Amino acid sequence: MSKYRMLAIDLDDTLLNSKLQISPLSREYIDRAREAGVHVTLATGRMFRSAQPYARELGLDLPLITYQGALVKETISEEVLLHRPVPLDLAREAIKWIKELKLHINVYVEDNLYVERVTPEAERYYQISGVPIHPVGDLLKFLNQDPTKVLVVGDEALLDNLWREMAQHFGESLHITKSKPHFLELSHPQATKGHALDMLAKGWGLNREQVIAIGDSYNDLEMIEYAGLGVIMGNARQDVKDKADYVTNSNEEDGVAEVIKKFIL
Repeated sequence: MSKYRMLAIDLDDTLLNSKLQISPLSREYIDRAREAGVHVTLATGRMFRSAQPYARELGLDLPLITYQGALVKETISEEVLLHRPVPLDLAREAIKWIKELKLHINVYVEDNLYVERVTPEAERYYQISGVPIHPVGDLLKFLNQDPTKVLVVGDEALLDNLWREMAQHFGESLHITKSKPHFLELSHPQATKGHALDMLAKGWGLNREQVIAIGDSYNDLEMIEYAGLGVIMGNARQDVKDKADYVTNSNEEDGVAEVIKKFIL
């Protein structure tokens, strides 16, 4: 029997192919891992309501790690096990900064998506997430409670510069990372997939050496570092692959299934 008793899988560009679908082979091997007694969960930057349909498709009945670890919530009962939102004053400060750069901003409150207006960036985000968009005008006037996450959409090079500047300015008071080249994400400093994974593993009486984490991007690095086996997809960028214990096939070549076959079954 494999020593691995928990498997955490990212969604976009990891479990999902370019059509945002789970392949039949990946589904088969996830079923086989669960039959072998492995706790399988999803660990994604997506909203809970955007990840839940995929969990239901897989028949998962465990807590989901969503918003990169800011919200951990039971798939079926929807009981909230952990919520670490962005403090309102920091969220407002960051939003003011981003607005001056005229970049598109998503703000997430109570698992709803709010934007100032419906832009092409908002439309593209909707195509990925399938979640309704709520335009509310000035986000600084609208926002009156701690948001779960703030996401910025923009040119890759511009966001890289903004990432560096914000990381220096906010220090350890915000966690700042990228989920995609054009998505910069701001969350609570403890809202990482690694922290959420640790909480779930300990709840099941497991240690990190018994955990496999599979991802593809910068927002996966904390859980890749935490897990006993940190796996990066073959379609990831080289600087992300460099952090992996193991590099698997791409998301178009059933990399998740390959990991389960090799290390669990």
